[in-house]
Amino acid sequence: MFTADIENRGLVLDPRTKLAVMLTLVVFALGGTGSGIIAVRIGTVVISILPTVLLLTAKQWKKAFLSGLIYAGIKTAEILLIPTLTGAALSVLGLCCMIFVRLMPSLIMGAYMLSSTTVSEFIAAMHRMHIPQQITIPLSVMFRFFPTVLEEFAAINTAMKMRDIRIGGKHAGRFIEYRLVPLMVCSVNIGSELSAAALTRGLGVSVKRTNICKIGFRLQDTAVLFLAGSLYVLWILGMIGVIT
Repeated sequence: MFTADIENRGLVLDPRTKLAVMLTLVVFALGGTGSGIIAVRIGTVVISILPTVLLLTAKQWKKAFLSGLIYAGIKTAEILLIPTLTGAALSVLGLCCMIFVRLMPSLIMGAYMLSSTTVSEFIAAMHRMHIPQQITIPLSVMFRFFPTVLEEFAAINTAMKMRDIRIGGKHAGRFIEYRLVPLMVCSVNIGSELSAAALTRGLGVSVKRTNICKIGFRLQDTAVLFLAGSLYVLWILGMIGVIT
């Protein structure tokens, strides 16, 4: 899910564009900024669909279909079903819809960004923005951390199936212990090893690094940035009373 595939990433966007979209989703979708302005609410829904569209361009059909279907279903329930409920059902379903509707777009965009951006491209983008190495190194480690953890988790699952440690098996009580503990230990070791590998590759040196990957803003970056920037414009116009 999080492994970068540069051969099938569809619409090629600059890493800075992806970060801008992620920040916009966090501000408006997750943070609920400008939710009292109708135009901003409509724009938030539009930009929340953008990560699914980007997954489609990258030919990640299964992830795009599942994420789009779940988001559409929860959003529909929030609009049509929530107003008809009362009491405990309203509280429970309303809370679930609010959490998923706000959180899902950012998660989908994060999955797309990790699966379509290489570590070299990300580091080059960070250097272009003059981001300190204290921030660049942990973030670059994160790009390799999730794929490695998922590989370890798959290996742990295979080992547990061989020992019949599964839900409904003979040793169902050991299911959590025998999977959670190895995964926690592997996560700590992976983080340490990736940090050491990043420093070994010279990410912590004071001299300016060179990079062979090409990054830059293209026409598609301009269109996506315009879409993201329009939300901020609508928010400002709503704050000063120009639109409602």
